[in-house]
Amino acid sequence: MVIFILITVGKQKIHFLIFYIPKEKYMRKKGLVLLPSVLLILALTLGMATTVFADPTSFETVASGLNNPRGLAFSPNGDLYVAEAGFGGEGPCGPGPEGERCYGPSGSITLIDLDKGTQEYAVMGLPSLAGEGGAAAIGPHDISFQGTVNAYITIGFGGEPHDRDLFGEAGADLAQLARMTASGNFWNVSDLGTYEADENPTGDEKDTNPYGVLALPGKQVVVDAGGNVLLEVDANGAIKPLATFPNAVGTPDVVPTAVALGPDGAYYVAQLTGFPFIPGSANVFRVPAEGGDPVVFESGFTNIIDIEFGPDGSLYVLELSKNGLLTGDFTGALIRVAPDGSRTELGAGELFAPGGVAFGPDGMLYVTNNSILPGLGQVLRIQP
Repeated sequence: MVIFILITVGKQKIHFLIFYIPKEKYMRKKGLVLLPSVLLILALTLGMATTVFADPTSFETVASGLNNPRGLAFSPNGDLYVAEAGFGGEGPCGPGPEGERCYGPSGSITLIDLDKGTQEYAVMGLPSLAGEGGAAAIGPHDISFQGTVNAYITIGFGGEPHDRDLFGEAGADLAQLARMTASGNFWNVSDLGTYEADENPTGDEKDTNPYGVLALPGKQVVVDAGGNVLLEVDANGAIKPLATFPNAVGTPDVVPTAVALGPDGAYYVAQLTGFPFIPGSANVFRVPAEGGDPVVFESGFTNIIDIEFGPDGSLYVLELSKNGLLTGDFTGALIRVAPDGSRTELGAGELFAPGGVAFGPDGMLYVTNNSILPGLGQVLRIQP
Protein backbone atom coordinates (compact mmCIF):
# COMPACT_ATOMS: atom_id res chain seq x y z
CA MET A 1 0.00 0.00 0.00
CA VAL A 2 1.34 3.44 -0.95
CA ILE A 3 0.16 7.03 -0.80
CA PHE A 4 -0.81 8.59 -4.10
CA ILE A 5 -1.89 12.01 -5.23
CA LEU A 6 -3.89 11.54 -8.43
CA ILE A 7 -4.69 14.04 -11.11
CA THR A 8 -6.81 12.96 -14.04
CA VAL A 9 -7.64 14.21 -17.50
CA GLY A 10 -9.36 11.72 -19.74
CA LYS A 11 -10.53 8.41 -18.40
CA GLN A 12 -10.81 9.92 -14.96
CA LYS A 13 -10.94 13.44 -13.56
CA ILE A 14 -8.25 15.86 -12.44
CA HIS A 15 -8.25 15.82 -8.66
CA PHE A 16 -5.91 16.13 -5.72
CA LEU A 17 -6.49 13.30 -3.29
CA ILE A 18 -4.41 11.31 -0.80
CA PHE A 19 -5.41 7.70 -0.25
CA TYR A 20 -4.16 4.15 -0.14
CA ILE A 21 -4.35 1.91 -3.19
CA PRO A 22 -2.63 -1.35 -4.19
CA LYS A 23 -0.10 -1.14 -6.99
CA GLU A 24 -1.96 -3.80 -8.96
CA LYS A 25 -5.03 -1.55 -9.10
CA TYR A 26 -3.43 1.71 -10.10
CA MET A 27 -1.51 0.03 -12.91
CA ARG A 28 -4.86 -0.77 -14.54
CA LYS A 29 -6.20 2.75 -14.32
CA LYS A 30 -6.36 5.08 -17.31
CA GLY A 31 -5.74 8.80 -17.21
CA LEU A 32 -3.23 10.61 -15.07
CA VAL A 33 -1.59 9.35 -11.91
CA LEU A 34 0.83 11.56 -10.04
CA LEU A 35 3.21 9.89 -7.56
CA PRO A 36 5.42 12.35 -5.66
CA SER A 37 8.05 10.80 -3.45
CA VAL A 38 7.00 12.91 -0.48
CA LEU A 39 3.93 15.00 0.30
CA LEU A 40 6.16 18.06 0.57
CA ILE A 41 6.26 18.16 -3.23
CA LEU A 42 2.56 18.98 -3.31
CA ALA A 43 2.93 21.75 -0.78
CA LEU A 44 5.80 23.28 -2.69
CA THR A 45 3.94 22.94 -5.97
CA LEU A 46 0.85 24.67 -4.65
CA GLY A 47 3.07 27.44 -3.34
CA MET A 48 4.27 28.08 -6.88
CA ALA A 49 0.75 29.16 -7.82
CA THR A 50 1.33 32.60 -6.31
CA THR A 51 4.74 33.16 -7.86
CA VAL A 52 5.21 36.67 -9.30
CA PHE A 53 6.48 36.56 -12.84
CA ALA A 54 9.91 38.09 -13.30
CA ASP A 55 9.17 39.53 -16.74
CA PRO A 56 5.93 41.56 -16.62
CA THR A 57 6.54 42.91 -20.14
CA SER A 58 6.25 39.36 -21.54
CA PHE A 59 3.65 37.96 -19.13
CA GLU A 60 0.75 40.13 -18.03
CA THR A 61 -2.18 39.00 -15.86
CA VAL A 62 -5.47 40.11 -17.42
CA ALA A 63 -7.83 38.11 -15.16
CA SER A 64 -7.51 36.48 -11.75
CA GLY A 65 -9.54 34.80 -9.02
CA LEU A 66 -10.83 32.15 -11.42
CA ASN A 67 -11.98 28.68 -10.36
CA ASN A 68 -10.12 25.92 -12.20
CA PRO A 69 -10.00 27.84 -15.51
CA ARG A 70 -9.55 25.66 -18.60
CA GLY A 71 -10.19 26.52 -22.25
CA LEU A 72 -10.67 30.06 -23.51
CA ALA A 73 -11.79 31.66 -26.77
CA PHE A 74 -12.40 35.03 -28.37
CA SER A 75 -15.84 35.97 -29.66
CA PRO A 76 -16.06 37.60 -33.10
CA ASN A 77 -16.37 41.02 -31.41
CA GLY A 78 -13.07 40.53 -29.59
CA ASP A 79 -14.27 39.66 -26.10
CA LEU A 80 -12.48 36.86 -24.28
CA TYR A 81 -14.45 34.06 -22.63
CA VAL A 82 -13.06 31.48 -20.20
CA ALA A 83 -14.54 28.13 -19.18
CA GLU A 84 -14.25 27.65 -15.42
CA ALA A 85 -14.70 24.10 -14.10
CA GLY A 86 -15.84 25.45 -10.72
CA PHE A 87 -15.16 23.84 -7.35
CA GLY A 88 -17.92 21.24 -6.93
CA GLY A 89 -20.39 21.71 -4.11
CA GLU A 90 -22.38 20.10 -1.33
CA GLY A 91 -23.84 17.29 -3.38
CA PRO A 92 -25.28 14.95 -4.39
CA CYS A 93 -22.05 13.07 -3.93
CA GLY A 94 -20.85 9.82 -5.38
CA PRO A 95 -17.76 7.68 -5.65
CA GLY A 96 -15.34 8.34 -8.46
CA PRO A 97 -12.22 6.50 -9.58
CA GLU A 98 -10.18 8.37 -6.95
CA GLY A 99 -12.73 8.75 -4.18
CA GLU A 100 -15.82 10.73 -3.35
CA ARG A 101 -16.65 13.79 -5.39
CA CYS A 102 -19.59 16.10 -4.91
CA TYR A 103 -21.75 18.04 -7.32
CA GLY A 104 -22.39 21.76 -7.18
CA PRO A 105 -23.51 24.44 -9.66
CA SER A 106 -20.19 26.28 -9.35
CA GLY A 107 -19.04 26.04 -12.97
CA SER A 108 -19.20 29.19 -15.07
CA ILE A 109 -18.23 31.08 -18.20
CA THR A 110 -16.41 34.34 -17.52
CA LEU A 111 -16.31 37.30 -19.90
CA ILE A 112 -13.14 39.39 -19.91
CA ASP A 113 -13.30 42.83 -21.49
CA LEU A 114 -9.67 43.54 -22.32
CA ASP A 115 -10.33 47.15 -23.31
CA LYS A 116 -12.03 48.02 -20.03
CA GLY A 117 -9.93 45.68 -17.90
CA THR A 118 -13.03 44.06 -16.38
CA GLN A 119 -14.25 40.51 -15.86
CA GLU A 120 -17.78 39.30 -15.15
CA TYR A 121 -19.80 36.12 -15.35
CA ALA A 122 -21.51 35.51 -18.67
CA VAL A 123 -23.13 32.33 -17.30
CA MET A 124 -23.20 30.94 -13.76
CA GLY A 125 -24.62 27.81 -12.16
CA LEU A 126 -23.04 25.27 -14.50
CA PRO A 127 -22.30 21.68 -13.41
CA SER A 128 -19.15 20.99 -11.41
CA LEU A 129 -17.72 17.95 -9.60
CA ALA A 130 -14.88 18.09 -7.08
CA GLY A 131 -13.60 16.58 -3.88
CA GLU A 132 -13.08 18.47 -0.65
CA GLY A 133 -11.29 21.75 -1.28
CA GLY A 134 -12.46 22.05 -4.90
CA ALA A 135 -9.07 21.52 -6.56
CA ALA A 136 -8.92 20.07 -10.07
CA ALA A 137 -12.67 20.12 -10.59
CA ILE A 138 -14.59 18.60 -13.49
CA GLY A 139 -17.03 20.94 -15.22
CA PRO A 140 -16.95 23.32 -18.19
CA HIS A 141 -13.73 22.39 -19.96
CA ASP A 142 -13.59 24.29 -23.21
CA ILE A 143 -15.39 26.92 -25.29
CA SER A 144 -15.43 27.74 -29.01
CA PHE A 145 -17.38 30.33 -31.01
CA GLN A 146 -19.24 30.00 -34.29
CA GLY A 147 -20.61 33.32 -35.47
CA THR A 148 -21.55 36.22 -33.22
CA VAL A 149 -24.27 34.50 -31.20
CA ASN A 150 -23.24 30.88 -30.67
CA ALA A 151 -20.62 29.52 -28.33
CA TYR A 152 -20.25 25.80 -27.67
CA ILE A 153 -19.00 24.44 -24.36
CA THR A 154 -17.95 20.96 -23.27
CA ILE A 155 -19.08 19.79 -19.83
CA GLY A 156 -16.88 16.96 -18.57
CA PHE A 157 -17.52 13.96 -16.35
CA GLY A 158 -14.68 11.43 -16.07
CA GLY A 159 -16.18 7.99 -15.63
CA GLU A 160 -18.58 5.34 -16.89
CA PRO A 161 -21.53 7.22 -18.47
CA HIS A 162 -24.23 5.50 -16.38
CA ASP A 163 -22.43 6.62 -13.21
CA ARG A 164 -23.88 10.08 -13.84
CA ASP A 165 -27.02 8.72 -12.17
CA LEU A 166 -25.12 8.75 -8.87
CA PHE A 167 -25.48 12.54 -8.86
CA GLY A 168 -29.26 12.56 -9.16
CA GLU A 169 -31.03 14.76 -11.66
CA ALA A 170 -27.97 17.01 -11.85
CA GLY A 171 -25.93 14.15 -13.30
CA ALA A 172 -27.81 14.41 -16.58
CA ASP A 173 -26.05 17.72 -17.28
CA LEU A 174 -22.59 16.13 -17.16
CA ALA A 175 -20.77 14.78 -20.25
CA GLN A 176 -22.62 17.21 -22.51
CA LEU A 177 -22.00 19.57 -25.39
CA ALA A 178 -23.83 22.79 -24.54
CA ARG A 179 -24.61 26.02 -26.34
CA MET A 180 -24.47 29.59 -25.06
CA THR A 181 -25.90 32.65 -26.80
CA ALA A 182 -24.71 36.25 -26.55
CA SER A 183 -27.59 36.98 -24.17
CA GLY A 184 -26.37 34.32 -21.74
CA ASN A 185 -28.94 31.63 -22.52
CA PHE A 186 -27.47 28.17 -22.02
CA TRP A 187 -28.71 24.68 -22.85
CA ASN A 188 -27.48 21.19 -23.73
CA VAL A 189 -27.39 20.32 -27.42
CA SER A 190 -25.87 16.83 -27.49
CA ASP A 191 -25.51 14.12 -24.84
CA LEU A 192 -21.97 12.85 -25.43
CA GLY A 193 -22.11 10.56 -22.40
CA THR A 194 -25.10 8.65 -23.74
CA TYR A 195 -23.38 8.35 -27.11
CA GLU A 196 -20.36 6.74 -25.45
CA ALA A 197 -22.62 4.39 -23.49
CA ASP A 198 -24.56 3.32 -26.60
CA GLU A 199 -21.88 3.34 -29.30
CA ASN A 200 -18.45 3.13 -27.61
CA PRO A 201 -16.52 3.77 -30.86
CA THR A 202 -13.19 2.39 -29.62
CA GLY A 203 -14.70 -0.83 -28.29
CA ASP A 204 -12.66 -0.23 -25.14
CA GLU A 205 -14.14 0.27 -21.67
CA LYS A 206 -16.98 2.79 -21.65
CA ASP A 207 -15.76 6.09 -20.27
CA THR A 208 -16.55 9.69 -21.07
CA ASN A 209 -14.96 13.06 -20.40
CA PRO A 210 -15.70 15.65 -23.13
CA TYR A 211 -12.79 18.08 -23.21
CA GLY A 212 -11.74 20.10 -26.26
CA VAL A 213 -14.26 21.62 -28.70
CA LEU A 214 -13.94 23.33 -32.09
CA ALA A 215 -17.06 25.09 -33.44
CA LEU A 216 -17.35 25.25 -37.24
CA PRO A 217 -20.17 26.21 -39.64
CA GLY A 218 -22.95 23.64 -39.23
CA LYS A 219 -21.02 21.37 -36.86
CA GLN A 220 -18.86 21.08 -33.77
CA VAL A 221 -15.82 18.84 -33.42
CA VAL A 222 -15.31 17.46 -29.91
CA VAL A 223 -12.56 15.48 -28.22
CA ASP A 224 -13.83 12.98 -25.65
CA ALA A 225 -10.71 12.38 -23.57
CA GLY A 226 -12.40 9.57 -21.69
CA GLY A 227 -13.76 7.82 -24.77
CA ASN A 228 -10.51 8.29 -26.75
CA VAL A 229 -12.45 9.57 -29.74
CA LEU A 230 -12.80 12.64 -31.98
CA LEU A 231 -16.48 13.34 -32.63
CA GLU A 232 -18.47 15.47 -35.05
CA VAL A 233 -21.80 16.87 -33.85
CA ASP A 234 -24.05 18.25 -36.58
CA ALA A 235 -26.55 21.11 -36.34
CA ASN A 236 -29.27 18.70 -35.18
CA GLY A 237 -27.14 17.22 -32.41
CA ALA A 238 -26.42 13.96 -34.23
CA ILE A 239 -23.00 12.50 -33.46
CA LYS A 240 -20.53 10.54 -35.56
CA PRO A 241 -16.92 9.52 -34.88
CA LEU A 242 -14.18 11.08 -37.00
CA ALA A 243 -11.24 9.21 -35.47
CA THR A 244 -10.57 6.84 -32.59
CA PHE A 245 -7.48 6.51 -30.46
CA PRO A 246 -7.71 2.95 -29.12
CA ASN A 247 -5.30 1.53 -26.60
CA ALA A 248 -2.57 -0.76 -27.86
CA VAL A 249 -1.92 -3.67 -25.52
CA GLY A 250 0.84 -2.83 -23.07
CA THR A 251 1.00 0.87 -23.95
CA PRO A 252 -0.24 3.94 -22.05
CA ASP A 253 -3.69 5.29 -22.76
CA VAL A 254 -3.67 7.94 -25.52
CA VAL A 255 -5.94 10.50 -23.75
CA PRO A 256 -6.67 13.08 -26.46
CA THR A 257 -7.37 16.51 -24.97
CA ALA A 258 -7.71 19.23 -27.60
CA VAL A 259 -8.51 19.82 -31.27
CA ALA A 260 -7.55 22.66 -33.60
CA LEU A 261 -8.25 23.39 -37.26
CA GLY A 262 -5.02 23.41 -39.23
CA PRO A 263 -4.09 25.71 -42.12
CA ASP A 264 -4.64 22.75 -44.44
CA GLY A 265 -8.23 22.24 -43.26
CA ALA A 266 -7.42 19.06 -41.31
CA TYR A 267 -8.00 18.54 -37.60
CA TYR A 268 -5.06 18.40 -35.23
CA VAL A 269 -5.52 16.56 -31.94
CA ALA A 270 -3.32 16.89 -28.84
CA GLN A 271 -2.33 13.94 -26.66
CA LEU A 272 -1.86 14.00 -22.91
CA THR A 273 -0.83 10.30 -22.53
CA GLY A 274 -1.77 8.02 -19.65
CA PHE A 275 0.23 6.36 -16.90
CA PRO A 276 3.24 6.30 -16.58
CA PHE A 277 3.24 9.66 -18.44
CA ILE A 278 6.67 9.21 -19.98
CA PRO A 279 8.19 12.61 -20.79
CA GLY A 280 8.48 13.14 -24.53
CA SER A 281 5.81 10.56 -25.38
CA ALA A 282 2.93 12.91 -26.24
CA ASN A 283 2.02 13.56 -29.88
CA VAL A 284 0.00 15.92 -31.99
CA PHE A 285 -2.05 13.88 -34.47
CA ARG A 286 -3.45 14.92 -37.85
CA VAL A 287 -6.95 13.72 -38.79
CA PRO A 288 -8.45 14.41 -42.25
CA ALA A 289 -11.45 16.75 -42.20
CA GLU A 290 -13.68 13.95 -43.47
CA GLY A 291 -12.37 11.64 -40.74
CA GLY A 292 -9.94 8.75 -40.82
CA ASP A 293 -7.01 7.22 -39.04
CA PRO A 294 -4.95 9.68 -36.97
CA VAL A 295 -1.34 10.15 -38.10
CA VAL A 296 1.41 11.59 -35.91
CA PHE A 297 2.15 15.16 -37.06
CA GLU A 298 4.58 16.24 -34.33
CA SER A 299 5.99 14.16 -31.49
CA GLY A 300 8.26 14.47 -28.46
CA PHE A 301 5.98 16.52 -26.18
CA THR A 302 4.93 15.93 -22.58
CA ASN A 303 1.35 15.98 -21.23
CA ILE A 304 -0.23 18.29 -23.84
CA ILE A 305 -3.43 19.99 -22.63
CA ASP A 306 -4.17 22.37 -25.54
CA ILE A 307 -2.97 23.48 -28.98
CA GLU A 308 -3.55 26.50 -31.22
CA PHE A 309 -2.38 27.57 -34.68
CA GLY A 310 -1.04 31.09 -35.11
CA PRO A 311 -1.64 33.42 -38.07
CA ASP A 312 1.71 32.45 -39.62
CA GLY A 313 0.93 28.74 -39.47
CA SER A 314 2.99 28.09 -36.34
CA LEU A 315 1.56 25.54 -33.93
CA TYR A 316 1.51 26.50 -30.24
CA VAL A 317 1.60 23.49 -27.93
CA LEU A 318 0.62 23.91 -24.27
CA GLU A 319 1.95 21.34 -21.80
CA LEU A 320 0.20 20.85 -18.46
CA SER A 321 3.49 19.58 -17.01
CA LYS A 322 6.71 19.92 -19.00
CA ASN A 323 8.67 17.47 -16.85
CA GLY A 324 5.98 14.81 -16.58
CA LEU A 325 3.19 14.32 -14.09
CA LEU A 326 4.96 11.66 -12.08
CA THR A 327 7.56 14.23 -11.04
CA GLY A 328 4.94 16.18 -9.07
CA ASP A 329 6.18 19.29 -10.86
CA PHE A 330 3.39 21.32 -12.47
CA THR A 331 5.67 23.72 -14.28
CA GLY A 332 4.02 23.99 -17.67
CA ALA A 333 5.35 24.98 -21.05
CA LEU A 334 4.18 26.86 -24.14
CA ILE A 335 6.11 25.71 -27.21
CA ARG A 336 6.01 27.33 -30.64
CA VAL A 337 6.50 24.92 -33.52
CA ALA A 338 7.36 27.05 -36.55
CA PRO A 339 6.29 26.03 -40.06
CA ASP A 340 9.85 24.80 -40.66
CA GLY A 341 9.58 22.51 -37.61
CA SER A 342 11.88 24.46 -35.30
CA ARG A 343 10.73 24.73 -31.69
CA THR A 344 10.93 27.56 -29.18
CA GLU A 345 9.66 27.56 -25.60
CA LEU A 346 8.11 30.88 -24.61
CA GLY A 347 8.89 32.13 -21.10
CA ALA A 348 10.41 28.93 -19.78
CA GLY A 349 9.44 28.26 -16.17
CA GLU A 350 6.74 30.92 -16.00
CA LEU A 351 3.59 28.73 -16.21
CA PHE A 352 1.99 26.60 -13.49
CA ALA A 353 -0.49 23.90 -14.61
CA PRO A 354 -1.71 25.90 -17.63
CA GLY A 355 -5.04 24.76 -19.07
CA GLY A 356 -5.83 26.51 -22.36
CA VAL A 357 -4.34 28.73 -25.05
CA ALA A 358 -5.89 31.09 -27.60
CA PHE A 359 -4.62 33.66 -30.08
CA GLY A 360 -6.14 37.11 -29.67
CA PRO A 361 -7.09 39.59 -32.40
CA ASP A 362 -4.25 41.75 -31.06
CA GLY A 363 -1.71 39.10 -32.09
CA MET A 364 -1.02 38.15 -28.48
CA LEU A 365 -1.34 34.73 -26.88
CA TYR A 366 -3.69 34.19 -23.94
CA VAL A 367 -3.20 31.27 -21.54
CA THR A 368 -5.14 30.08 -18.50
CA ASN A 369 -2.79 29.51 -15.59
CA ASN A 370 -3.23 27.70 -12.25
CA SER A 371 -5.91 25.70 -14.05
CA ILE A 372 -6.29 23.07 -11.31
CA LEU A 373 -6.83 25.51 -8.43
CA PRO A 374 -10.05 27.12 -7.19
CA GLY A 375 -9.92 30.87 -6.67
CA LEU A 376 -6.32 31.18 -7.90
CA GLY A 377 -6.83 30.78 -11.63
CA GLN A 378 -5.49 33.43 -14.01
CA VAL A 379 -5.49 34.45 -17.63
CA LEU A 380 -2.09 35.60 -18.85
CA ARG A 381 -1.33 37.68 -21.92
CA ILE A 382 1.92 36.62 -23.59
CA GLN A 383 3.97 38.26 -26.31
CA PRO A 384 4.60 35.52 -28.92
